[in-house]
Amino acid sequence: MITTQLESPQLATDLRDLAQDIVRRATKAGATAAECVVREGDEFSTLVRLGQVETLKESGSKSIGVRVFFGQRAASTYSSDFSREGLDRMLNSALELAKITSEDPFAGIPEASQLGQLQGDLDLYHEDVYSLPGADRIDYARRAEKAALDFDARIKNSEGGSFDAATGRKVLANSHGFVGEYKRSYCSVAAVPIAQTDDGAMQRDYWFSVARTLKKLDPPEQVGKVAAERTLRRLGARKVKTSHIPVVFDPMVATSILEHIFEGVNGDSVYRGASFLAGKLGQRIAAENVTIIDDGTMPGGFGTSPFDGEGIPTRRTIVIEKGTLSSYLLNTYTAKKLGLATTANASRGLAGTPGIGPGNYFLQPGPRTPKQLIGDIKEGLYVTEFLGHGANLVTGDYSRGASGMWISNGELAYPVEEITVAGNLKEMFFNISEIANDLEFRGSVAAPTLRIDGLTVGGE
Repeated sequence: MITTQLESPQLATDLRDLAQDIVRRATKAGATAAECVVREGDEFSTLVRLGQVETLKESGSKSIGVRVFFGQRAASTYSSDFSREGLDRMLNSALELAKITSEDPFAGIPEASQLGQLQGDLDLYHEDVYSLPGADRIDYARRAEKAALDFDARIKNSEGGSFDAATGRKVLANSHGFVGEYKRSYCSVAAVPIAQTDDGAMQRDYWFSVARTLKKLDPPEQVGKVAAERTLRRLGARKVKTSHIPVVFDPMVATSILEHIFEGVNGDSVYRGASFLAGKLGQRIAAENVTIIDDGTMPGGFGTSPFDGEGIPTRRTIVIEKGTLSSYLLNTYTAKKLGLATTANASRGLAGTPGIGPGNYFLQPGPRTPKQLIGDIKEGLYVTEFLGHGANLVTGDYSRGASGMWISNGELAYPVEEITVAGNLKEMFFNISEIANDLEFRGSVAAPTLRIDGLTVGGE
């Protein structure tokens, strides 16, 4: 067992020093390489239903993880116990496990020359998300719900209004001498109203606003109003006959198409042969109007960070350029597997090998408004919600339950439900015939309204 102790009791309170000390101790005990992640954060969440507080949570957390290598054998452990005994136990476990795991020729941390971080303020952290007294945070949730309930007499019930806030700090250190840290903040307000017709038929929908600072959060009254409008337009939903028509994807569901492409260009899927985009670099895989970018450097972005999960500076990667597959998204391990260079998309928790995650991953917008795009369609479907998962990434087969609005003569005519949208992803990407100009980030993945032709809408 390793008995090296922390140099000083203050180390336990300074996360940066602590991470470096764990790495130093691992290498001193014989590890050929090591890395340590430390995270701490605070979280607040409240749900108000029909004006009454239903849930109220406030929590703080701190956790640490270490990954060690003996040559090409690796192991990782994590803990939320920051006592000297807890840290000793965590490190010893990793060191013992690494000696008995099987070798992986692609295992390791990045080369020292690859490491670094973006400089300057990336606008990721604002203290004001925690500046409101508890009563005012609850009031945000209450105001959002009240605005929805007051909007129309047909809004008869609610699944609640909510307000969330969180701050977090992450430190990463490794045995090449890299040490980096950053802080992030987040706040959101949402409402989920329920509308009812005279004959008792009910519909629900939602709306929300999310930002890194309270200053950029939409007023709760605006969130409640939009949630009510979205809910009311679903009343009287009907089924439609099966048809082969253009389908317009609302931005909230258009992101799912982007996520399927992300899964297809994810280095893990590619090297395992579990992606229909494996072996397609440099080939046309989508319509010429399709350009998809992954950019982890955008100030204030929900997917922005100064370095990725391995300590490599984040960057801007063009994934698809005018329909041609330009790049997969990779971490160090998958890059080695594929004989390519990392795109700085490593994402990781406290333990285990790094995965692959998006930066700010988005579809470039087109020139026209959603209204103009819909105005060109004689008969079609405007999808506002998908149900379940129905995409096969190996074959590209696609079939999902959906609801939305029927388009007739260029207008949203009436709500529809209990339908399926089916096609094949390989063809769907080529059939993206138009992309609107309404790109807005509500998370790290964003897409404007888009139109896909040639899909089968299954109904009666």
